[in-house]
Amino acid sequence: MTDALRVAAVQLNSRADFDANLAQADRLTRAAAADGAKLVLLPEKWSVLGTAEQIRAGAQSLDGPAVDWARTTARELEIDLVAGSIAELPEGDAPRLRNTSIHVSPDGTLVVYRKIHMFDVTVDGVEYRESEHEQPGEEIVVSHSAGGVELGMTICYDVRFPELYRILALRGARILLVPAAFTLATTRDHWEILLRARAIESQAFVIAANQIGENAPGRRSGGHSMIVDPWGVVLAQAPDSVTRITADLDLARLAEVRRELPSLANRRPQAYAWPG
Repeated sequence: MTDALRVAAVQLNSRADFDANLAQADRLTRAAAADGAKLVLLPEKWSVLGTAEQIRAGAQSLDGPAVDWARTTARELEIDLVAGSIAELPEGDAPRLRNTSIHVSPDGTLVVYRKIHMFDVTVDGVEYRESEHEQPGEEIVVSHSAGGVELGMTICYDVRFPELYRILALRGARILLVPAAFTLATTRDHWEILLRARAIESQAFVIAANQIGENAPGRRSGGHSMIVDPWGVVLAQAPDSVTRITADLDLARLAEVRRELPSLANRRPQAYAWPG
């Protein structure tokens, strides 16, 4: 197992046009791999983003073209590709979509995580009611890279729930993945603080790939995709454009942080009364 891993976060301006989104994702994933990245993360709903109706129209099954591209590309480039998330068509008669992140290993193996926390909020006067159109997942998922590094899978709004990240860390996650479509306002005021907090308290690397720009009338994402180390240091941050960022993760440094400031080991769960 290596002590160093080059990773990348891809920042997109996805809209309702799947073919255009795919072309962006493919170009930047290939550029990241050419830079030596062995783990590449795409943003939330990279395959289709827009109004609820547009997302529904662009939803796909796990054997659709989005996942097929991810499998083919991961094999060809010999990378771990975490295809952000897609709007997944429901099975059978289920009325609501799933917001589903897919980790594809270089051999084409899939690990699936479905977003647990629904974005039911009002931000800057704009109302979001994700639960009207999407069904929450129920399973916490740790995947593994081809090199054996544990990956904690989350999506966007999940980042506001530190209990999820604590469980991922206790289950061994050393890299936490945050594909997102954070709003412009919450990117400006909360994004960096939340990502650095999750990295520090989980003593893990955080890779966060955000959308940027307008994806529907009155709805914009704020970009600033980031890679953060377990000390909370920002290793890379994207400019305000469609782009990708890379960083080298020092896994020996992670082990050192956990050994010298052992907050995970110093937990006292017997003293905690969970209020529900």
